[in-house]
Order: sequence, then C-alpha cells, then structure tokens
Amino acid sequence: MIWSDPPLILDTVTSVPSARPSTYRPHSLPKPNERNILITSALPYVNNVPHLGNIIGCVLSADVYARFCRIRGYNTLYICGTDEYGTATETKALEEKTTPKALCDKYHAIHKSVYEWFKIDFDHFGRTTTDQQTTISQDIFNRIDKNGYILEDTMTQLYCEKHSSFLADRYVEGTCPLCGYVGARGDQCDGCGKLLNATELKDPHCILDNATPVIKTSKHLFINLEKLQSKCEDWVQESSVKGKWSTNSCTITNGWLREGLRPRCITRDLKWGTAVPREGYEKKVFYVWFDAPIGYPSITANYTKDWEQWWKNPEHVQLYQFMGKDNVPFHTVIFPCSLLGTGEPWTMLHHLSTTEYLQYEGGKFSKSRGVGVFGNNVMDSGIPPSVWRYYLLSNRPESNDSQFTWESFAMANNNELLANFGNFVNRVVKFIGAKYDSVIPAFTTTEAPEVKLIESVNQKVAEYIEALESVKIRHALKVLMDISALGNEYLQSNKIDNSLFLNARSRCDTVVAVAANLVYLLGSLAYPYMPDTSESIFRQLNTPSRRILDDWQADEILAGHTIGSPEYLFKRIEKDQESALREKYAGKQVPSETNAAATSSSAKKAADKKKKASVAPALPNEAPAGIEKTPAIIDLEAKIKETGDSIRQKKADKADIGDDLVQLKELKTQLAAEIAKQQ
Repeated sequence: MIWSDPPLILDTVTSVPSARPSTYRPHSLPKPNERNILITSALPYVNNVPHLGNIIGCVLSADVYARFCRIRGYNTLYICGTDEYGTATETKALEEKTTPKALCDKYHAIHKSVYEWFKIDFDHFGRTTTDQQTTISQDIFNRIDKNGYILEDTMTQLYCEKHSSFLADRYVEGTCPLCGYVGARGDQCDGCGKLLNATELKDPHCILDNATPVIKTSKHLFINLEKLQSKCEDWVQESSVKGKWSTNSCTITNGWLREGLRPRCITRDLKWGTAVPREGYEKKVFYVWFDAPIGYPSITANYTKDWEQWWKNPEHVQLYQFMGKDNVPFHTVIFPCSLLGTGEPWTMLHHLSTTEYLQYEGGKFSKSRGVGVFGNNVMDSGIPPSVWRYYLLSNRPESNDSQFTWESFAMANNNELLANFGNFVNRVVKFIGAKYDSVIPAFTTTEAPEVKLIESVNQKVAEYIEALESVKIRHALKVLMDISALGNEYLQSNKIDNSLFLNARSRCDTVVAVAANLVYLLGSLAYPYMPDTSESIFRQLNTPSRRILDDWQADEILAGHTIGSPEYLFKRIEKDQESALREKYAGKQVPSETNAAATSSSAKKAADKKKKASVAPALPNEAPAGIEKTPAIIDLEAKIKETGDSIRQKKADKADIGDDLVQLKELKTQLAAEIAKQQ
C-alpha cells in the first residue's frame, strides 16, 4: 500500500491507491533514528503442500505483525522462503521419481502460490538452495571452527556396499524388532508407531537398490554447545526479558539449558545439502537444522547485497521470529549458539512468537489420508482469503491447541464477520448512497453521543495497538470486532432510518458522517488481518489508505467528500455448503491396502502384547537422567506439574478431581512414550 504520511484530511478524493506486489517494493535497509523491524517466519519445508496449521503457526501470524508494523510507519522487512535441503527432500524425490532439484522447484512454486492467495506480503520469499546459502553457512562454520567450538567424533550407521553410501534412516526398511511389522522404516514403525534406530531393524534393506546394508562407523563434526552454554545463558536471560518471550518459549529453552548442553552433530552422509568445507568431508553435507536457520540471512542476501545491515546491526534492528513450538530450541539454543560462536555482532532474536497445534475436526491433519484442509484446497473452496485469515487468526492456538471445525468456521463467518463487521460497513455506505447521493453531509462531533463514542473507540484503539505491539494477535483481532460492535450500537441507539433522515435531519447528518469516519478507521485496523476487506472499505469510501494513529477524532472524512459504491464484504455460508466441505475433506480413516496386507495377524498380536507390556504400574512424572530433554518432553513435564498442582489444590478444596486424574494419566502415558523413543 502507499501510506499517506501524514494522513490526509479528506474533502475530495478521486482515486484510491491499490496494493503493490512486494516485488515492486523498493529494497529496504535499516534507517537511523527509526524503529527497524526484521521479521522471519519458520522456513516451511518444501516436500509437501502446507496445511492450515503450518500457515497459522508461521507465515500468516508473521504477516499480521509485518502489516501492522508497516501501517504504523515502522521500517519493516519480512523475510521467508522454502527450506529445501536434507533427507526428507531426497526421500520425497525418490517417491516421486524425480531429482531433489526438480522436487524443490515444484513445491517452492506450490508454496509461493498458496501464500500469495492468502495475501501473505513477504518483502522477499526465497529458498535455501542458493549460492548465498552456501557462502554464509560455510563462513559461519569456519568462524565457529576457528574459535574452537567444533569437535570431530564417530557415529554408527548403516552402509550400503552396493552403491557405496551411508544410508539416511528413511532409506532403510526392514522388520520391526518390537512388533514384527514388515516394511518398518529406519526411523519409525508404522505398525506399532514406535520410533526406531535403523540399526535395530531385522532383515534391513536399502530402498534404493534392495541390497542388505552393513553397520559401519562414520566421522562427523559436532558443534560443542557445552562450551557455548554460558554465552547462550547470558543472552537468553537478557533477550527473553527484553523481548517478552512467551512462557512456553522460556520453559522449553530453560529446560534445555538446565539439562546441560552437549555437543550436537552438524553433518550428515547425504548428497543434497550444503557442502562441508573441510578435507575428508567431501561426501558429507551440513545437517538441515544447523543449515536451515542460516536461510534467514541467506534469503535476505538474495533480496539485497547489503544484507549485513539487517543481520549484523544489533544496536538498530529488532528481530521478531514466528514459529510452532516444536521449532523453539533450534531458534533459542542451536542457531543462537552458532551465531555466538562466530564472535561477530549478529542481530539476535528479540521477540519469539510461538503457537501450539491446530487440530482438524478432533484429529490431526493428514495429507496421506486426505484428512484436513491444505493450501490447495483452500484456494479451491470458493471462500475468499479474508474469511480464512479471520477464522485462523481468531482461532490462533497461542497458549493451547485449538480445533478447526467447519461448524465454527461457518459461524465465525456468519455471526461475526457478516452480522457484525460487514453489517456495519454496508449499512453506513448504503445509507449515505441512498439518502445523501453519496456525499458526506455537514456534521459536528461535540454532542454527547459523539463524545462518548469517540472516547470509547479511542480506549479500544489503544488496547488494539498495545496488543499488537506485544504480538498478542488474537486479542487485537477481538478488539477490532469490539470497535465494529460499537459502531453497530451507535447506529442502533440513534435509530438511523428514513424517519431520522426526514424528521431530524441535522442529527442524521452527524450520525452518518461520524459512522463513515468510523468505517474509515476500521479499514485501517482491519488491514493487518484482512487486507482485501480493508481495500474494499477504502474503495467504497473513495479514500486513500490510512495509518493506524494513536488518536481518532472522527474528522478525517470531511463534509462534501463523495464516497464510492457499496460492496458486500462477506457472504453467508449456508448449512449445505458447510456439510459439503466437511464431507469433501474428511478423508479415509482406514490404513492403506499395502500396510494392511503387510501386517499379519501374528504381528498384530505381538503389537497388542507389546502395548500391554508397555503400560508400567508407575508412570513417570519426569524424564530420568540420561534422557535428552526434547521440546515434547519439556512440554509434557511442565503440564504434568501443572496438573498435579491443580489436583492437590482441588483436594484441599474438596473439589472433584476426576477429570484431572484422567488428564494426568494421559500426560504421563505420553511422557512414557517420549522417553521410550530414546531407550
């Protein structure tokens, strides 16, 4: 958008500036004496179509904040792109009988088209398979190495002698040692669901050429996180307070630090990845979780040659990052340790915004079973982006998992967008068009009803700004709808209709003019959330876009201004349409024929027996010593403690604890399963 600075006081406006594609936006660099905001969302992996949970957890949430920063006048850069290296890409390319490069080209285009449809306004959407990625990754590694933070050690892996290569876990299949399932992968058994090490499989074979692999050791490089722990702790303590990290982010990060950091392998025996610049490692690449976060600066380097002004400028740039909670330790421990290890003045994380998981109709999204709504489905749904954006953002899983259901989706559209927001805008614009020939009448804002409205709206505007400054995205959206509700109440209390127009003309003049100014305000407040809706409002009012200011006085559109024609912002989703969409994306809740045939009755009995045996009489409250505190384990331990505290308090209050006990058992069972993955 072309933002008016300062905002225009309108008398006559003949055209409305339209949004420009981000590719036409001039390259932005940090500016002295301004607030410079650098925004990234977790790089989506390129081997599949993104689903709604991926979209709300990363790119959409970041887009709302980026749009808010721009409309507030902050110097803002929003960077993202596809994460393209690693085992999963190689494996997916084999499945699709193509090359990793061709696969990445295909899915990069799919991701880009989905995000463009959703109106995600990146300054640059790139990818990690670039020369800049190689240059910057190798430079970071060399500096870490020079500073003494790289170790060399060996790992035991399966090796295929037929094509002379160590095998990534996904390249191995065999018989599950736990349940006897035929066709278990090197990392997980689909029969019993247990995680495995490839070396545990019975009768393993290479999926590339069906050869039987042998066990060999392989040299690898490790970043010595143990030596970097004190630097990381000092940084976390400062950044988490200044940047107001979420409670979940702090819990996960501090859990890793409390457990004690250990050397972590940063190389893999693959071909598809960033080459390791060390003699003897010519056939290895960097591990994707060392390499992928470096995609943020490398994608910026593809946007501007002066990328270091953003990424090595900690005094003048604040970095905001958006992601799902499972990505937290890689962005608060591993990536920061990599940057700290270089000794260079990197722009480090300021604020971390994380989400829990979005579930689909009581279960999980599953592309393989056709369950859930994926990016390409949304584009074919016939429902516009603003409705999808609104529902996902109003249902954003900020502190707990949330559910996507078609019933709540339709209700949000019909009862909130249509009945509240759309009703107010349409009623005002149509009334002015019908009764005033689309010309704003003379008005005053000094009468008691207007004074009260202006005061109430300004309180809400302050709450909206404060919420988004703190990246409380869902709360600010609720405030936006509250302001729209104030507009509906204002029209209702003044009984705006033909009778008011005929019998109390001056009063009617003031009400419609003030209401038009409130619609104008809503257009700017809606912009971060529903940009198409915002543009429609500006078009209907025949006004330029406006910034979000701290003070609203209902006097920006003046008497004599001619507005445009009314447009419907939203359409009702009927019950039959809701049912049809639910049925279309329900998928098939049955295993594939291949797996059904592969699982013999004896294997099923073995799996049942194993499952019964795995239920220990005493479930754990926390992971024992020697178990790595993964994000899932840290999260479960925190929830177990919280639930236990609740039970103790309810016992003291003599309250019912039945539901809490069920929840506690479920949490402990989940924790036991996570612990078993490492045993």
